[in-house]
Amino acid sequence: MYTAVAPLNDIEVTKEQLSWFAGVLNVHEAPITGFWLMYAAVVVMCILVYNLGFARRLPLLKNAVVYTVMLIGAFPLTIFAIGMPVVESLLAAAVVLGIYKIRLRRHKKEKQENATSS
Repeated sequence: MYTAVAPLNDIEVTKEQLSWFAGVLNVHEAPITGFWLMYAAVVVMCILVYNLGFARRLPLLKNAVVYTVMLIGAFPLTIFAIGMPVVESLLAAAVVLGIYKIRLRRHKKEKQENATSS
């Protein structure tokens, strides 16, 4: 009988086939531990990017729904993150959104100071 899928132990993955972050986590040597560490990194970065750029004040139940969907959506992102730079892209997005937030606060503070001094 022939199987269409190769057994899990027969698949050879090298560090060159992985994204930089997956290589740092040694996904090629310890795939299960590496996957869960990568999943944690993707979840943390998704939450950070969401809070920096897109979060609004929501009721508790709606907030729970948003984070639950984010946890579920992190699974396919983690699978993509093994071979593509997903975590690195989320890190770049977090940096850009963080700079935007800092500049926006600074601008609002200056605008408020100008309004009170006039």
